[in-house]
Amino acid sequence: MSRLQSFVESFKRTAYFNLLLFTVTLGPLLFGYHLGELNAPSEVITCEKKSIRVSPTKSSSALPQCIPMSSLEFGLVQSIFTLGGLLGALAAGPFSSKRGRLLTMRLNTIPTIIGPIFSALAPSVALISIGRFLSGVGAGAALVVVPIYISEISPPERKGFYGSFTQIMTNVGIFIAQLLGYFLSYGSMWRIILAVAAGIAVIQAARLFFAVESPRWLAAHGRTKQARESLRKLRGTSEGIDDELKALNATAPKPDSENQDEERSPLLSPVSDTSDTHQNKNSNQPNDLSFLAVLTNPRYRPAIISVILVMASQQLTGINSIVMYGVGLLSSLLSSSSALLNIFVSLLNVICTTAFAPLSDKPQLGRKGVLLLSVAGMSISSVLLGIGIRAGIKVLSAVCVLLFVASFAVGLGPVPFMLASEMVDGKGIGATQSWALAANWIATFIVAQFFPVVNEALGKGVVYFVFCGLGAVFFVSIWWYVPETRGKKDMEEVWGFEGERMRHED
Repeated sequence: MSRLQSFVESFKRTAYFNLLLFTVTLGPLLFGYHLGELNAPSEVITCEKKSIRVSPTKSSSALPQCIPMSSLEFGLVQSIFTLGGLLGALAAGPFSSKRGRLLTMRLNTIPTIIGPIFSALAPSVALISIGRFLSGVGAGAALVVVPIYISEISPPERKGFYGSFTQIMTNVGIFIAQLLGYFLSYGSMWRIILAVAAGIAVIQAARLFFAVESPRWLAAHGRTKQARESLRKLRGTSEGIDDELKALNATAPKPDSENQDEERSPLLSPVSDTSDTHQNKNSNQPNDLSFLAVLTNPRYRPAIISVILVMASQQLTGINSIVMYGVGLLSSLLSSSSALLNIFVSLLNVICTTAFAPLSDKPQLGRKGVLLLSVAGMSISSVLLGIGIRAGIKVLSAVCVLLFVASFAVGLGPVPFMLASEMVDGKGIGATQSWALAANWIATFIVAQFFPVVNEALGKGVVYFVFCGLGAVFFVSIWWYVPETRGKKDMEEVWGFEGERMRHED
């Protein structure tokens, strides 16, 4: 077979998977989009300016051109998105464990469509806040279920690479929002920026009708035949499907029973094409752990602490101070160039996250190595950025913003979202991911709500010295406590539960 024929065959096998990957990651894209959608037009929305550009095109609309609001009210509009995200994150994990990843993503398109419509048509602070809250619910749920789904449909040897697409698409969403913001931040045209998100959500809703359920979830719930069909469609071939399915069956959560004979569910027997209806479903239904049960279970508690620690570090090192407030933060220093800098920063974030995506799969670095590199880079950049802003050094400030974002893209961007699926088994994955995203959303709320206040109280730039100090604390904590998960086949291997592994193998 020629190289061209080989390429064509490979493309056919991966086309469905790649399109599915794009479809599901539209959820994280919308998360990033909503994070950045108010950045550029903030002063236009709040009636402080008519445009962020010198000579904008005139616009007319039946709706108010702007919504007068104080800095506190605008902070609420920004941060209420994170409160919705927290609600969505708490609900999505347990629901996706019981009812499936695919159904969760399909239902989640409802708030992701309705929320932006409310925001785009809002004549008041109250309605734009409701729209942002609903958008947050959708984003929070997406950030829980999409990383789990990607981990469960990806080829085992490429989980790290494909897992990074959650953050890549988040960055793409931020970039699109910043780009539209630069051109549409005048008059009432900012409403188009908010409405675009609804169009993206409609596209995702339509495409999800052609998606397959996670084969790992199907196998864990005793639906082996459907799991085989999902794998065949995902891989584009039947070659190697039996081995992959057996691996899924071997890592499926064991039912809680003292009877060892009952624990030997049909999932652990050789794969056959028999219908799911002939299996003993009562014996192989996993006892999915609830949000609180997973925390009180000593086997899962170390994973909960680890994912909370890493998710908190992702936000409390300051990335959203640039994503949400970068234009206003740098406007006095760079004047009209601040909006353009934010577009370039968003583009750099996409490029760096994509370029660095394979690093977490490298044995020399792994998940933990890139996390430590990322935190160290952001801490150093924070100090230099603080100095640049305080001293009014434009070049230093601009360069440090770029280094700050590039350092985030190395590890803190992509890795946190994939850790939960690698640290726990199927029984606890939904609840663990909910804990992870709950920590993420709370930390995001803290930055969104209080960054402008703290930045003003301490003096512009001083807050980045605070971010540096937090980065140092997180560096030590991750190095000391968080385990490496790259190449580990299950949670027993990650955490060293030798006795538990032996019990499963008996």
